[in-house]
Amino acid sequence: MLSVAWRTLRARWAAFVGSFVALALGVALLTVMGQALAASLDAPARAPERFAAAPVVVGGQDTLRVATRTGERTKELARPRPVPAGTVAALRALGPVTEDRSFPVQAYGAPAAPDDLVGHPWSTARFAPYRLTAGRAPAAADEVATSGAWATVGTRLRTTDGPLRVVGTVETVDATGTTGTTETTETTETTGTAGTTGTTTRNGPSETVRELDFEHAVFYADAQAARLSPESTQLVVEADAAAVRAAVTDESVRILTGDARRLADADPGRDAEALTALNALFGTAGGVTAFVSVFVVASTFAFAVDRRRREFGLLRTAGATPGQIRRTVLAEALLVGTLASATGCVLGTYGAPRLAELVVDGGLAPEWYAIGGSSAAVWPYHLAFWTGLLVALCGALAASWRAGRTAPAQALREASVDGRALTRGRRACGAALLLAAVATLAYTLVTDPGELLHRKSYISRPMLLITAVALLSPLTVRPLAPRLPGAVGLLARAGAVVGVRRTAAVAAPVLVTVALAGSLLGATATIGAARAAEVRQQTAADFVVTPRDGTTLRTGVLDRLRQVPGTVVSAGSATTVFTLEDGVALVKSEARAADPALLAATVRLPVTAGRLTDLDDGSIVVTEEWARHGVGQRVRVWLADGTPKTLRIAAVLSIGTGDNGAYVTPANAGGGGVDRADVRVRAGADPTAVAARLRTVDGVRVMDKAQWVRAAHPQTNRTTRLGMLLVLGIALLYTGISLANTLAMAAAERRPDLTALRLAGATPGQILRLAATEALIAVAVGALLALLVTAVNLTGLSTALHLLSAPTSITLPWQALAWTTAACALLATLTALTSTTPALRSPRP
Repeated sequence: MLSVAWRTLRARWAAFVGSFVALALGVALLTVMGQALAASLDAPARAPERFAAAPVVVGGQDTLRVATRTGERTKELARPRPVPAGTVAALRALGPVTEDRSFPVQAYGAPAAPDDLVGHPWSTARFAPYRLTAGRAPAAADEVATSGAWATVGTRLRTTDGPLRVVGTVETVDATGTTGTTETTETTETTGTAGTTGTTTRNGPSETVRELDFEHAVFYADAQAARLSPESTQLVVEADAAAVRAAVTDESVRILTGDARRLADADPGRDAEALTALNALFGTAGGVTAFVSVFVVASTFAFAVDRRRREFGLLRTAGATPGQIRRTVLAEALLVGTLASATGCVLGTYGAPRLAELVVDGGLAPEWYAIGGSSAAVWPYHLAFWTGLLVALCGALAASWRAGRTAPAQALREASVDGRALTRGRRACGAALLLAAVATLAYTLVTDPGELLHRKSYISRPMLLITAVALLSPLTVRPLAPRLPGAVGLLARAGAVVGVRRTAAVAAPVLVTVALAGSLLGATATIGAARAAEVRQQTAADFVVTPRDGTTLRTGVLDRLRQVPGTVVSAGSATTVFTLEDGVALVKSEARAADPALLAATVRLPVTAGRLTDLDDGSIVVTEEWARHGVGQRVRVWLADGTPKTLRIAAVLSIGTGDNGAYVTPANAGGGGVDRADVRVRAGADPTAVAARLRTVDGVRVMDKAQWVRAAHPQTNRTTRLGMLLVLGIALLYTGISLANTLAMAAAERRPDLTALRLAGATPGQILRLAATEALIAVAVGALLALLVTAVNLTGLSTALHLLSAPTSITLPWQALAWTTAACALLATLTALTSTTPALRSPRP
């Protein structure tokens, strides 16, 4: 059979080009996505940055550990604890101890000032190590030294903590120090009460100056840094590491040496977080790629085999058995699948580095991210190759089984006109998948409607419904095909209805692309609109004041806000609480801390049980999502700093869109600073005058209710848009491939029809219009089915929002639906015209 299949491929290679191209590109996409996923699994190991020259770094407790009957459960604390005073005293007996502090700095009046300035005490500068390049170290409260080239000695800064003057600039040097014997100038520190107060120079080994990108530092005098940031959660001990470990008896205290010192840097997990985001992006794109490519490849192979019914009928008439026909078709699929899958793996090898460049240039990945090379993983090639080959065989198997069962006379009779629209197997599979899609949606709505709001859910669920509708699509061609005026319109509709399998094959990729775009973008728009409406309903304040630097409000700033006459100011802080559900699961929940009396005046919370005014230092307000949410019940919680408490449930809130969190009093905030102040204008006060007074406070952003609601509406940033374009671009690319393949394969068998039309007097222009119109009818059928799938998916999402007591609406992304449909129509029209034109070049028959 392999020899017969090979001769068939050599003799009729043009008939297999479409299947080969579809499979090769599908395997290439799978290879690229697999390589991208493999490259996003492990983050590179970074060396210590701020503490590269520090002997030992000691940090307070940063992990919550809770013992359960199935073992210890851990969670990272939102706010690490400071090192215990007893431990600090024991460490001071070993050697000098330098307390580290980090706090945001918002500078005004310096056009080149970065937005991410971070303040430190000057005494910690030598541990990076930083060296003065100009000026001197800060000594007074209004003096600072800065890193980078954005400021020079003498620059005046205005901050929320008062005016500052830059008295020195610093750069970092390689902690190893020795890179050669070149005579250079080495800076030697002379330490005074405020750190380095001068420099001397001498000849010595070279130091390599290096610009670090991990922070833009502003160094204060130690006393001023302690005033601005009273709490220190880590410190540097200049002593032997073994002695430090012997002196520390508290098991919750971290002792960091060697490469572990990087854990004391700001955001040490940023590389892992970046890879987590990449992994989610490529996981989504890979899932869409796998779904679309498998769908298209299987349908392309099935359509290619189905179009050969005349050939199979002749073979049956000549005495071929059903088994021989099936084995021949499978052998052909095996050869094409092997060659195409191998080609796809080679194409994927060249395409993966291009994808890495694309995501890095688009800001989706860090600069160090790369795909392929000597470290390329092997498993993506195996996965893509065997998936492609298996899909090719399965796609050919379904059609070959039907071809083998067909009697010779029946095969010849059905060679030109499609008979039954659906086989029993396809009808059964489509009905089963449709029932499964509806049943799983209904089950989720009854048991856990909040699951439908998760990204993985509203991306994966439409695929099941899309597949079911695509399998049953031949049944919808006749009722959905539009009736068009004129002879060309009449013939085009008749051709679409008679060639129902061809029409369904063209409509299927359109259905996939448009339905994915509508369901994906419609879900995010619907959830975003619900969240904005929820914020609008819950906001009773006239103004919302937030820090301009996105951190927390200083005590002085909050006092100035409260001094504005005619206002009620409710200060709130973001925090977290941890609970142990079912005795085994340690769950982290977002929460807010606020004064209950002031909270009721500025926020309208969706209370379903209890009273908000009953909230006090011994109670908590929870949502219905909590395992225990009965009013009066007591729950064991751990605060943001790990402090354990048992609190009484004072009130219960509805789940909503998921943004409704727990509420506690400031006493249970776990040390969190105020990040928002809701301001209510008292009766008789002038709102315009109040807004003007609020805006005179430095370092804050003042928004009225309408502005706050608009700001709360989820915005699609550049990164999200690029990720969405990547996912939908894959679907659109494969749609074009499938449309081109299907229409090109169908063009060859339509030559007798075109010949008959030309004999009847049709002009080449009329025939081209007929081909384009028939392709557009198939696109219209696919688009209407996609709109139906999108409506069903968004209706389920809207029902889930209603069950969660959230504002409900359905937001259809009409612009995206129109653009994707127009793109599919353009591709179908161009392909239909291109594949029909060669048949018109011969003289009139």
